[in-house]
Amino acid sequence: MSSDTLVDYELVVGLEVHVQLNTQSKAFCSDSTEFGALPNTLLSPISLGHPGTLPRFNQQVLEDGILLGLAMNCQIRAYNEFARKNYFYADLPKGYQITQHLTPLAYDGFIHLNLEDGTRRRVGITRIHMEEDAGKSIHDQDPYDTLIDLNRCGVPLLEVVTEPDLRSAREAYQYLSEVRRLVRYLEICDGNMEEGSLRCDANISVRQRGTEAFGQKVEVKNMNSMRHVQRAIEYEYQRQVELLQRGETIVSETRSFDAQANNTFSLRSKEAANDYRYFPEPDLPPIWVLEEQIAKVQSNMPPLPEVLLERFTSVYGLSAYDASVLCDQKHLALWFEHLVTLTPHYKQAANWTMGPVKTWLNTHALEIQQFPLTAKALASLIDAVQEGALTHHQAVQSLWPAWLEAPTKSLHDLITELDLGQSSDGPSLEILVEEVLSSMPGKVEEYRSGKKGLLGLFMGELMKKTGGKVQPAQASEMLRAKLEG
Repeated sequence: MSSDTLVDYELVVGLEVHVQLNTQSKAFCSDSTEFGALPNTLLSPISLGHPGTLPRFNQQVLEDGILLGLAMNCQIRAYNEFARKNYFYADLPKGYQITQHLTPLAYDGFIHLNLEDGTRRRVGITRIHMEEDAGKSIHDQDPYDTLIDLNRCGVPLLEVVTEPDLRSAREAYQYLSEVRRLVRYLEICDGNMEEGSLRCDANISVRQRGTEAFGQKVEVKNMNSMRHVQRAIEYEYQRQVELLQRGETIVSETRSFDAQANNTFSLRSKEAANDYRYFPEPDLPPIWVLEEQIAKVQSNMPPLPEVLLERFTSVYGLSAYDASVLCDQKHLALWFEHLVTLTPHYKQAANWTMGPVKTWLNTHALEIQQFPLTAKALASLIDAVQEGALTHHQAVQSLWPAWLEAPTKSLHDLITELDLGQSSDGPSLEILVEEVLSSMPGKVEEYRSGKKGLLGLFMGELMKKTGGKVQPAQASEMLRAKLEG
């Protein structure tokens, strides 16, 4: 299909993201939620739905739901009730799922995406509701049978449903990235799609550009990575446009994504709400959310990525890219924010954090909380370089590795031990400049003929002669004076 044909059609996407909460116990019983336990070992009569058992609500799920709702600018519902969603499947031993139907905990919210073209997209949040997870069907460990692990039954989820506001597969990828970053900042979920703690279903349709009415929606389920979501949407866009071009009808159905074949395939016709026979959960009383509860949760909210991004760009003057890299991980962002209270050199602080600091953390597979040097120590190093006490090259190549090996030593002691202090001896520097220039008369003539980039060559030679113990600004000024005098 030609790209011109695709341009005639607009892609419309809404996402349903299931956020698996990192509570220690399940939503309606005390079973452990430990990941990676032996199959079918984290169970009880309650999570298996045995007759006569009664669920009891985990209050942490409510607090996490309020937290995410506030972070997504939602309204928080005062009156909440649970419902039974009835369906039969092998990984759902109760025959129903406890969820919320008519009274989602949070609703009418939004988040902003900073798109790659520099524009901003507002993505509406229709609802966030609390529910329990089903078990897990395993299709790839036995050549003949599907295996069932019920450990996940009853693990608490928050389902986040967007408005159909996304217009490309890439935007969907960015939205998922933002949700993952947000739940990690809030510390309610680890965001690992590969482990199933963040799962996504995509509702996809196409329509002629310029029309208001939505096309027939297709849902794609069972995607375990953000890249798979993007690829599935790209495939569906092309498939649906091809169907319309041939005059065929798009069937409302549930499909799955085959990552190896890079296509989607039909699972079943799309269910309607009445197929699930929703009715109020008789064993759980309604929950009232009080204004005091909301205020308490709000008072304990950490700084959110969007707030930090704005601060890093507007207050500290960082580029959107640098700010995004620093804000990707909550604790690194907060560490950087503390660092810039200790030094006025914001750009250099960002460069050191994104460069040497992150390199060390990645090499050692550690988090910033385990970094051996304090923010105050790094600030003193940045200031020393900016004030000319040592060169950036000396700081990175010599002092930095030595300090990481002996983090309790002072910066002054290390500079002395490593003999890294810069020389500002004017006459001796002038002699060395003369030696460098006299050793390369041809290059001097080229410089004077207009090849100003050769200044870097002269600087390199001068640094070799001084062992790096020279202030770059002073050396550069002296070289230019000699070359242009």
